[in-house]
Amino acid sequence: MENNRNYFVAILMSVLVLVAWQFLYVSPKIERERLAAEALQAQQPVQTPAAGAEGAAPGDVNGSLPGGDTSIPGAVIQAGGLSREDAVAQTGRISIDTPALMGSINLSGARIDDLLLKEYRETIDPTSPNISLFSPAAMAEGYFAEVGYIGDAQSGPAPGPNTVWTAQPGQVLTPSSPVTLTYDNGENLVFTRVISVDENYLFSFEDTIANSGTAVASVASYGRITRFSKPATSGIYVLHEGLIGVIGEEGLQEIDYSDVEDTPVIAHGKATAGWMGITDKYWAAALVPPQGAGFETRFAHFTDGRARYQSDFKSDTLAVAPGGSVTSKTLLFAGAKQVPIIEGYEAEHNILNFDLMIDWGWFYFITKPMFWLIDYLFKVFGNFGIAILVTTVIVKLIFFPLANKSYVSMANMKKVQPKLEELKAKHGDDKMALQQGMMELYKKEKINPVAGCWPVLLQIPVFFALYKVLYVTIEMRHAPFFGWIRDLSAPDPTSMFNLFGLLPYDVPSFLMIGVWPLIMGITMFIQMRMNPTPPDPTQAMIFTWMPVVFTFMLATFPAGLVIYWAWNNTLSVLQQGVIMKRQGAKIELWDNLAALFKPKPKKT
Repeated sequence: MENNRNYFVAILMSVLVLVAWQFLYVSPKIERERLAAEALQAQQPVQTPAAGAEGAAPGDVNGSLPGGDTSIPGAVIQAGGLSREDAVAQTGRISIDTPALMGSINLSGARIDDLLLKEYRETIDPTSPNISLFSPAAMAEGYFAEVGYIGDAQSGPAPGPNTVWTAQPGQVLTPSSPVTLTYDNGENLVFTRVISVDENYLFSFEDTIANSGTAVASVASYGRITRFSKPATSGIYVLHEGLIGVIGEEGLQEIDYSDVEDTPVIAHGKATAGWMGITDKYWAAALVPPQGAGFETRFAHFTDGRARYQSDFKSDTLAVAPGGSVTSKTLLFAGAKQVPIIEGYEAEHNILNFDLMIDWGWFYFITKPMFWLIDYLFKVFGNFGIAILVTTVIVKLIFFPLANKSYVSMANMKKVQPKLEELKAKHGDDKMALQQGMMELYKKEKINPVAGCWPVLLQIPVFFALYKVLYVTIEMRHAPFFGWIRDLSAPDPTSMFNLFGLLPYDVPSFLMIGVWPLIMGITMFIQMRMNPTPPDPTQAMIFTWMPVVFTFMLATFPAGLVIYWAWNNTLSVLQQGVIMKRQGAKIELWDNLAALFKPKPKKT
């Protein structure tokens, strides 16, 4: 029994360390990074297009990717930047209007740099601003996607960052109406671009290059996603935010912002399949180069006048025969990381491991099925909170045989406790003889002394898998439960220290101990009191204070996770109580509760 308790203590202490790291390190780190990002954003100079810059394409001759030098157009102005309205008004544009997106295409560079998500807002307030994904470079938080070409001296200028494309007036990009842009380089090459978009988040750039000259023309396509501002990231080990891609056989590449700050250019070898981009917790932008053709990828951080982060690719050279033409197609994903949509794109367009844009983590073999189960139950019940409760019941049923065996073993351990005490008295300090006697007793009574650890061991990966689902999947973002829980992905907003909102003042974040964390703590306390109090004073103290510590620490976790833990504890208590009663083992709960209020004898 003592070994069994030691296993429990080791497991619980391991979980405690992880939770403490989240509470004491991650949360303060997120706040520091947010403040630092705001300060950096306020100090950064902003560039705006300069007169006469259009048509130039730096890097055309030497083959360098735009963004690797000073090719971002414009002169430096004072920090502060332009508003979205002013920045958008500076250049000719084509409007974007789909069920999911609104914004515009910048004709300078044919750049998508103005994009808002119609279905998502910054807060749970339905009147709060829509999520802004892309913003013009003239804004402090500039963020855009661009596809262009790199030529050579014989082929003449190729459309690059500053090229002004020609478009028929009145065009609007919708799922049913693609838009057409053209660029004539004046030296026998005409580029015709058809941009289309679906009802969700996928853009297509289909470029046809026609050569009316007498010599072979050579051009190479490039694509880049550039971000000027460094966002405040969650900074937590269960989630990657930053530069990302899948590069052929090299597989998944997850590059933190700090990685490219330390190593400004991270280049990869040639691949014929993959994608690259920048990801946030819920949003992402990713380019898919022409698949089957060769391309090179890099992730970079540039500080030449204005700091920026960039994921880009450069394709193999295309040879355009005299009087002929070639067509190249590049895809751009820009939007919310909805699981069914991303997996649908992967299947429809044969994009290598596109589903890895969502960070499923090490327990992906548990996390993904759990997401699909919760999402299915949400469609049935219409409430993610109820879906989590039903999922918990299903998980308990799946592991019922093993958990049932464990609880039976624990009940039998309690029944043979008097015999164990007899063995201790018989063998005294002879530990070898005591261990042999205990093993014989366990064998005779058909008891596994470590079986009681299995329910806890099983709960840990399930717990982290559910944490991952709640934390990284956008489907849980702003999902309400009942009452005051309006966002299952955020902590319980109430606090016992202002009587759950009855007193008119706010409390510090570390004192935000809401109703559900309290319920979780109470159920955890009851579950631990189902067993005898450990004889060792240290173990007894740990078991006494563990529910209190977890109540404070899990108060910072998503409410959906706390609800899961409280409901799981309740089911475990009921299951353990029924099994112990059937086995004839004494349920220690009432005696343990009574002992808390029993006055201790005075020392003489």
